[in-house]
Amino acid sequence: MSHWIIAPVILPAVLAAILTLAMRHHPSLQRVFSIAGVVAVLAIAIGLTVKASSGAIEVYELGNWEAPFGIVLVLDRLSALMVLVTAVLALLVLLYAVGTGWDQRGNNFHALYQFQLMGIFGAFLTGDAFNLFVFFEVLLIASYGLMIHGGGRRRLKAGVQYVIYNLLGSTLFLFALGTLYAVTGTLNMADLAVRAAEIPVEDSALLRVGAMLLFLVFAIKAALLPLHFWLPETYAEAPAPVAALFAIMTKVGAYAILRTYTLVFGPDLGATAALIDQMLIYAALITLVAGMVGILGAKRLGRLAAFAAIGSMGTLLIALAGFRVETTAAALYYMIHSTLAGALLFLVVDLVRERRGPLAGAMQPGPRMAQHGMIAALFFGSAIATAGMPPLSGFVGKLLILDAVRGMEQVWLIWAVILTTSLVAILGLGQAGSAIFWKLAPETGEEPAPAPQPALPLVACFAMLGGIVALSVLAGPVMGYIEATAQQLHAPEGYIAAVLNGG
Repeated sequence: MSHWIIAPVILPAVLAAILTLAMRHHPSLQRVFSIAGVVAVLAIAIGLTVKASSGAIEVYELGNWEAPFGIVLVLDRLSALMVLVTAVLALLVLLYAVGTGWDQRGNNFHALYQFQLMGIFGAFLTGDAFNLFVFFEVLLIASYGLMIHGGGRRRLKAGVQYVIYNLLGSTLFLFALGTLYAVTGTLNMADLAVRAAEIPVEDSALLRVGAMLLFLVFAIKAALLPLHFWLPETYAEAPAPVAALFAIMTKVGAYAILRTYTLVFGPDLGATAALIDQMLIYAALITLVAGMVGILGAKRLGRLAAFAAIGSMGTLLIALAGFRVETTAAALYYMIHSTLAGALLFLVVDLVRERRGPLAGAMQPGPRMAQHGMIAALFFGSAIATAGMPPLSGFVGKLLILDAVRGMEQVWLIWAVILTTSLVAILGLGQAGSAIFWKLAPETGEEPAPAPQPALPLVACFAMLGGIVALSVLAGPVMGYIEATAQQLHAPEGYIAAVLNGG
């Protein structure tokens, strides 16, 4: 039993406590320790991904209590991949926050940031449904504080809305867990899969209720229509580094759908086989349409980026709805891409808002801003990635999805929606870029010299864009790992045996 599996959960938790208790009045030390902690977690995540690439599934039993009676963390290809993506994103976003001074605009940013990472890593690694709920609550509590970091009436209003919707989701989550425990007597996901399969179809009404409640919870987290209402205002008003980190938050919902409905309520389970997939595909198509139309109709950059996040989740969930090896592999590739592309767009929007003064995020012509050319290049790159145009990974991801869904009965509808909404996204992003970077307002008198700007935020943004380019160039090796991950997910017997047999 390797103790490295629990390190991504323990390290941020301990570091958050140290930052709060010992470094509250030392901002420079907070920055140093916070960045060092995320770098350490990234190194551990790389090691865990290498370990998981062998295909072996490792189980960490807390207190040496065996499953299903004890709490377990499980390292397989999928959990290792998600931990690695989160660690890369967390480091780049943290560098941006430090470089722009966002971390100093309110109290306890770094401690909340570490608690947020603890919750995200725990959600990806846990093998127990109740502890999935616990880690959801940890990351949500931290996100409440991060959401209102820096203050402001609009931000506080959006934060209250965010809290209300997620409290509703948490309540449904408890109802779902209670229902499933009443039916099966367990909440360990591997044991739950075994016991759910033993329930006759004619006696599975409560099991279907529990599965449906879980789906609603995860749909709220993934911003699936019509449960997406919390996202546009929340992401648009959140501090830029927080919104960029939130790019992985919706993926937690998608991850939970994928994990639960391949392991516990898979296609071989007659009681729930047709319950989720038929609902998911049409809801995902509507989500994609709403997101991309929102891009075209947005009047401010923050809402444009928020609707882009909704549209990317629609595309991702279309692929997940196939629940086959091919569609799952395409979905995982697009998940990595959309996390980086969505975060980059939020950061670029912040760069624009910080330099445009009174115009801020309004999509209308203004004077040339500081570092105009570099920011325009970053916006162009993020727009191409978001819309799915060649040669970046968004194009590769959408191509993989279009190819993977050929075996689905809704294939022509899916193709039509994805291709049409891609065109709509190009028009909306092109309209925004043209208004901000091309149609400059005429100069009136002598313009003041632009104030010097720090280089670290641009370094973080270009590194994120470099990650998108690398994902495109290395699509072959990346897909090799991802296809093996999809095959492992759709053969859950190995996961179940590893957990219930003590690893």
